[in-house]
This record gives sequence, structure tokens and C-alpha cells, in this order.
Amino acid sequence: MKPLLSHLAGRLLVSDLLSSSLSAAVLAWRGRAETGSAAAPVNAISHWLWARKALRQDGVSARYTLAGTAVHFAAALLWCGFYERLRARRGAATPAHAVADAVAVSAVAAVVDLACVPERLTPGFERRLSNRSLVMVYTAFGAGLALAGLAALRRR
Repeated sequence: MKPLLSHLAGRLLVSDLLSSSLSAAVLAWRGRAETGSAAAPVNAISHWLWARKALRQDGVSARYTLAGTAVHFAAALLWCGFYERLRARRGAATPAHAVADAVAVSAVAAVVDLACVPERLTPGFERRLSNRSLVMVYTAFGAGLALAGLAALRRR
């Protein structure tokens, strides 16, 4: 049983690192393009901890940027867990399934994050970025999930 748990934990970690890193890179890129600050959308994520003040922070700081990054990676872990659970339930996993599952999970994540949760639990970056950029962020997140799923298939 322990090898199975360590295998699943490893897959979850890979999914989280890839999806969080890609989406964080897009957050920084789009933040720089739209607000003049790569840190602004990442800082906004820390509104979970620092309320509305975090939504107005543009500069890099330990308080807002590091906290926002940590919350981003932690929240993504939840969606990665759903992705890995979905992947584990499939009998015969294929590359097409890995990509389709990633698209589905990232779409559900976007709907839940942006339309279903209370304001205090939204990502926050939606208040700093355009809808076009939000699509890019969630697409990058999905791409990270898909890459993790494809890598897991390749390791078999």
C-alpha cells in the first residue's frame, strides 16, 4: 500500500508544480502587460489572508507576493487532487483522456473559482486582470495538468 500512496503523492506533486507554475507564469506575464506589475495579480491572491489591501498591492513583497504564491500553489493542490482522482478512476488511460480530463478540471476550476465561491475565497487575480487574461491563466493551468497526465502515462 505504501508504494501506491507514494506514487499518488508524487503524481499529485508533479501536477501541482506544473499547473501552478505555468499559471503563475501567465499571471505574472499578464499582470505586467495589464497593470505594469508582474506581482499585482499574485499579490491579489493573498487577499485570503490580508483582505482588500492585498488587492491593491503592485510591488513585490514577502507579505503579499510570497503569501499569494503559497496560497496559489495550495489552492491548486485541491484541483490537482480532483484531476489525479479522475485519472485514477479511468480504466484504460490514454493521452486523449489526460488532455480531456485536464480541460474538464480546469474549466470546472474556473467556474467554481470565479462564479461559485464567496468573494473572500475567489482567487483575487480576477480583480486585476481582464477576462481574456483569465482565460489564459486557466488554460495554462489546464496545460500543466495535461502535461502531468501525459508524463504519468509515459512513465508507465
